[in-house]
Amino acid sequence: MSDATDTAVLVVLENSLWRPETRFDRALMERTFAPEFFEFGRSGRVWSRQECLDAPPQPFSARLTDIAVRFVTPDVALVTYFSVGTFDGVDLPGNRSSLWRRTGETWQLVFHQGTPTTGDGFKTKRM
Repeated sequence: MSDATDTAVLVVLENSLWRPETRFDRALMERTFAPEFFEFGRSGRVWSRQECLDAPPQPFSARLTDIAVRFVTPDVALVTYFSVGTFDGVDLPGNRSSLWRRTGETWQLVFHQGTPTTGDGFKTKRM
């Protein structure tokens, strides 16, 4: 695949984590999360793969901006962006990063981190 195709796929995958209809689709998330996946949540909590899979469905919405995909190798990509997740009417802004690895023809999420922030996003210097 080309970098442009992989970039488009990774943006779709990242967005799928922020839509309740896909985020709480257990079979989809089992395919998406690598076996060793873990997360540093925006709250500072460390989440295991199993805890993320077992999270009960809840209503939320999210807005993602400033999405950038950087290829560390042809099969490893770092996706960064700004998010505002809205839970129970409360907006929770954060800077986000996800590490994805290609396994065969598919991409799997290896690691995710959310960092609380204020403001309306960040601009990343493109290298």
